[in-house]
Amino acid sequence: MSDLLLTVEQAAERLGTTARFPRRLIAERRIAFVKIGRHVRIPESALNAYVDGNTVQALRRRRVRYGRAA
Repeated sequence: MSDLLLTVEQAAERLGTTARFPRRLIAERRIAFVKIGRHVRIPESALNAYVDGNTVQALRRRRVRYGRAA
């Protein structure tokens, strides 16, 4: 396993949030994490999987023309 382990602060920086958000993800068991003694680390692959799993693709809407007689 050569996966980079990120601190909570590093994970928050990559997500563009405060440290509170990754800590909440850990507390709610919504993201995989590693506990080393009293230290908590998030594998980079788990963070990428979380982002990929929660990415919502944009819808391509067709343009509707109004006022057209049948």
